[in-house]
Amino acid sequence: MNDIVSQLREIVDENGLLTGHDVSERVIHMWYPKPITALCIVRPTTCEQVSQILKLCNDNNQTVVPHGGLTGLVQGCNSEPTDVVLSLERMNQIEEVDPIGRTMTVQAGVPLQLIQETAELSDLMFPLDLGARGSCQIGGNVSTNAGGNRVIRFGMARENVLGIEAVLADGTVMSSLNVMIKNNSGYDLKQLFIGTEGTLGVITRIVLRLREIPQIQPTAFAAFDNFQQVTKFLRFVDQRLGGELSAFEVMWHDYYEVVTTAPADNIRPVPADYPLYVLIESMGAGANHSENKFNDILGEALEKELVADAAVAQSESDRMAMWKIRDSVEHFFRHGHAFLYDVSLAIRYMDDYVSEVKRRLLDKWPDSHCQTLGHIADGNIHFAIAVGDDSSESHKAVNECVYEPLQPIKGAISAEHGIGTEKLDYLNLSRTKEEVQIMRLLKNSLDPNNILNPEKIFVSNR
Repeated sequence: MNDIVSQLREIVDENGLLTGHDVSERVIHMWYPKPITALCIVRPTTCEQVSQILKLCNDNNQTVVPHGGLTGLVQGCNSEPTDVVLSLERMNQIEEVDPIGRTMTVQAGVPLQLIQETAELSDLMFPLDLGARGSCQIGGNVSTNAGGNRVIRFGMARENVLGIEAVLADGTVMSSLNVMIKNNSGYDLKQLFIGTEGTLGVITRIVLRLREIPQIQPTAFAAFDNFQQVTKFLRFVDQRLGGELSAFEVMWHDYYEVVTTAPADNIRPVPADYPLYVLIESMGAGANHSENKFNDILGEALEKELVADAAVAQSESDRMAMWKIRDSVEHFFRHGHAFLYDVSLAIRYMDDYVSEVKRRLLDKWPDSHCQTLGHIADGNIHFAIAVGDDSSESHKAVNECVYEPLQPIKGAISAEHGIGTEKLDYLNLSRTKEEVQIMRLLKNSLDPNNILNPEKIFVSNR
């Protein structure tokens, strides 16, 4: 083991390798401040160094766990004391912005927010957006196929990636830094590394697709009497906006109540008297036209009683305050430890599904708390569930409350967070035996020694 560490140090230099206390003083996640355990943390600065690191580890059957910004919620970066952690944090350069082709080439360790801000300097936009934008890294976003707040308009991370450079387990560099939207020249190999959680290769560089920046982003916060009203409003507003709808974020009362009462400092745009709330946003061109159209549509919805109450952002600070309510997920832990969930299902089943999950929870834990929100236009719901303890027995029982009702309606146990180790035992609820066999075939072909992020997505000997 010490020989591996010394050889890794030769590849990256003294500053690029952390051991001992320098490893354990880091935590695995900002919400779960558990120290990282690893043989060492190696921090390359180039693709060539990543290639040398993986070749060395593969030749010695040394397991490697890739690290990005550590904002994931499925324990996809957990490591053992014998693992080498490969952190991309020093590969943080934006290499090129092409405002004509509307692309940006970046290293994997660049924070998402820096990419967004850099695009804006060229009057462009990188549309992927999520609450952890300041901490998450683009390599992690792509390797987990992150979703976020604008999927309804711009798709998941996958739809915003044109090219990838990745290193295989044996050190082979696959450079597919395509900059074209159209390229049907054989297999689209970048897809092997998008959403596969670092199990098939380590992403080192990415070509991102940029979009024109919207001239205006009218935003509103609406309240509803029931879920049927929400779905009717979604259809209505999407039709009226003609493709400009960019966000439709639904919050149940349990979440809205928590994030708009002390110690949270959010101000309620509408009263907390309703069962459901929606943050709606449009991205359009032609400021006056888009803003007037948005206001007219909302007024028409109120007249038709598709909305119970609503408030329109009158300024950028109003808009940011509304988004802050949606993004105040740190208050998931108001009632103690919370188990977090990310599921997807058809919109038509959502109301009954959420009611069934809450019924099961209250039957088993009468004093439990369940905060619910989601990107329902994308079929995605999040739960934060506190039952009074964080034991493995309670965790398993809560999992059953959340996952079992998904089976008959063909829902998925992960909408945008991935599988990691958190959902290992439940993959068969969303994937067929044949699908998992093909996943194993890919894993065994590209990483026959099983050194890359082992025991993530599925256990190797199952």
